[in-house]
Amino acid sequence: MAQQYNNPNAQNIKKRYSVLVFIKGSTAPLVLYVKDPQQLYDDLLNLMQSQKNVLFERETEGPIKKACFLSNQIAAVAIQEEQYM
Repeated sequence: MAQQYNNPNAQNIKKRYSVLVFIKGSTAPLVLYVKDPQQLYDDLLNLMQSQKNVLFERETEGPIKKACFLSNQIAAVAIQEEQYM
């Protein structure tokens, strides 16, 4: 943390947020970048709490351009903060 204060490039450090979707049986989560990560997180949380099995499809802004999965296959969701320059 102290390195940030001595680093002249520290002002260039930005934060972005992604939503991690852990799919049952998968070893790695889907990392989804969207404009409103909190809204996506809330939508996925509501799907997990619902008794209905729904096909979820969403276009994203990161390396994954479109994601599709069944709501009953979601094991967990998380919001991740990333720093970049």
